[in-house]
Amino acid sequence: MAAHVTVMEWQRVLMYVDGRLQRVLEPGRHRYRPRRTQLVTVDLRPRLLTVPGQELITADGVTVRVTVTAQWKVTDPAAYTAAATSPDQFLYATVQDAIRQRVAGLSLEAALADRAALSEGLTGLVQAEASGFGIEVSDVRVRDLMLPGELRRAAMDVVIARERGKAALEEARAEAAALRSLANTARLLEEHPALLRLRTLQVAAERQTTLVLDPRADGGG
Repeated sequence: MAAHVTVMEWQRVLMYVDGRLQRVLEPGRHRYRPRRTQLVTVDLRPRLLTVPGQELITADGVTVRVTVTAQWKVTDPAAYTAAATSPDQFLYATVQDAIRQRVAGLSLEAALADRAALSEGLTGLVQAEASGFGIEVSDVRVRDLMLPGELRRAAMDVVIARERGKAALEEARAEAAALRSLANTARLLEEHPALLRLRTLQVAAERQTTLVLDPRADGGG
């Protein structure tokens, strides 16, 4: 008695007859004999693997916590099914090993200065190991890099000190500019006394201005 199976666009179905792989069923509707046949369905859609919170040691001996993601998909359903009982776990371990090697080759300062450097070469390392399992790895990258609590506090202190230094520098520059302006004004008034009289008249013309005249300022003595 025959049975039917429908294969979706994103699937492939491995047809085993008497324990041997006979063929891979493409999308569509297929007939098969259930008494002698075993079907294994493989999903070909892209997947995202997350390897969270790995505690790793940098080249200068600092422990950091790293989270890595890997985008991958099955390209060879037969190899994916036959090469290992759990290819996903193998891929997980491969990503762990790759990021461990990468972090071990960088100092903490280098890792913090260029986060993208942590991800360089990871995809190639993982793909080289996973290709025999019918897997294509398209992207492996570091998502998060966390420092120990003490280092986070120290880094924050450095940031705060740097910002305070910038603010103090800007304040000093503003004060210096104001002093230069006052010095230039004083020199100009000293060289041109008529400007002082003109400025006095301008101020006197403004509303809510009280003008106090000093009799001694009158050239009479």
